[in-house]
Amino acid sequence: MTPAPGGPPVSAPRRMVRRARKLGKGLRAASAVAYLQVRNLVARGPVTGSAPVVVSLTSYGDRIRTVSLGVESIARGTVRPQRLVLWLQSPEDIAACPASLRRLERRGLEIRAASNGGASNYGPHTKYYPYVSSVPRHTVPLVTADDDIVYPAKWLALLVDAGERHPGTVGAYRVSIMGIEGGQVSGYSTWPWARDTAVRAGNFATGVSGVIYPPAMLEALRLRGDGFLTSCPRADDIWLKWVALRAGIPVRQIGPVPRHFPIIPGSQGQSLMSTNVGENQNDHCIRGLFSAEDVAALGASTVSHQPN
Repeated sequence: MTPAPGGPPVSAPRRMVRRARKLGKGLRAASAVAYLQVRNLVARGPVTGSAPVVVSLTSYGDRIRTVSLGVESIARGTVRPQRLVLWLQSPEDIAACPASLRRLERRGLEIRAASNGGASNYGPHTKYYPYVSSVPRHTVPLVTADDDIVYPAKWLALLVDAGERHPGTVGAYRVSIMGIEGGQVSGYSTWPWARDTAVRAGNFATGVSGVIYPPAMLEALRLRGDGFLTSCPRADDIWLKWVALRAGIPVRQIGPVPRHFPIIPGSQGQSLMSTNVGENQNDHCIRGLFSAEDVAALGASTVSHQPN
C-alpha cells in the first residue's frame, strides 16, 4: 500500500532538496538495476541462508517481468532468509514465468500459486496471507517485501536484528502515526511520519520498505482468516494494523527516520496509489474497520521509547 504523504506544507527550498534526493535515488536505482540484471545472469549461489526468518512477497501483471530484480537484491544481502517465497496468483502465472525467475528458482526461490484455480484473489494481501494460512503453527518471524523495490545489502540483517531485540513487536522501516480528530481517525494523507523508534498505539507500519512480523502476529492473522476480502481487499497495511491493534501487538520503527528504498524503474505501470490514496479508499476502509473502541485505543497517550 502506498504510504501516506503526511505532515504540513513543505517550503520551496525543502522541495528542491527533496527533488535532488529523488533524482539521486533514481540514479542509484538505475545503477543497482544494471548490476542486478548481470547478477541474475551469472550468479549460482543460493538465495537462501541461515537467518531465522521467512521472506515473502507477491507480484502480478507486468511486474512479474521485473520482480526478479527485487528478489535478486534480497539474495545479495549480507544475510539471507531460511526461505524466500514469491507468490503469484495462479498456476498459469507460474507457467508463464520469465527466465529471470526460473534462474532464481534454481537457486532456491520458491515460486508458489496463491490460488489453485479458486475464485479468491487476495490482491496485496497475497504477500503474507497464503504463507500465514499454510502454516499450522507459527514459530518463525515473517518478513514481507514489495515487488518494485531495490533493497540494500543490510536490509534483512537490520530487520532480523530488530526482531531479535524486540521479539514481540512488529518492526518496520517506515512508520506513520495515525491521527485522531473529533473522535475519529483523521484523514490518511494527514498522518505524520515517525521520527523515532517509540512505541505508540497509533504507529502504523507501511509495507513498502519491509516489515518483520513476530510469530504472535502471524497467529493472529491466521485466526482472523480472509476477513480482509470484505473490509479492505486492496489495503493490506490497514488490515495488518487493525489485527495488530486488536491482538495488542506493538508497532515500532526500527530506525530514527523513515526509509523508502529506490523503486525499480519501469515497475509503476500498475499501482494501488491512485485508488488507495488519490480516491481516498484508505479512509473508507479505516472508517468501516476501526470501531469506536479501536479509535479510543489508538488515542492512548502512552509512548514507550525503546533503544535501537
